[in-house]
Amino acid sequence: MQRLEQEIKELIISSLSLEDLRPEDIDAQAPLFVEGLGLDSIDALELGLALQKRYGVSLSADSQETRRHFASVQALAAFVAAARQPA
Repeated sequence: MQRLEQEIKELIISSLSLEDLRPEDIDAQAPLFVEGLGLDSIDALELGLALQKRYGVSLSADSQETRRHFASVQALAAFVAAARQPA
């Protein structure tokens, strides 16, 4: 799971052009929005598209479940890992 968290941190940095950040600067448990990284709704859309393109996961824009997945890097990694498991 740590490898996946590292990949997601790198994806956040590259897809949102956060050149001043390094993956190790991002706390996997910190909130991504408002506090923590301070991302906004536009960032969420861009990150959602990047996740969809890289991992083939599908996210609903207004879903409460999606908001839980975007709570932190750790939550995103758990979501991607679960989505990649064969049904």
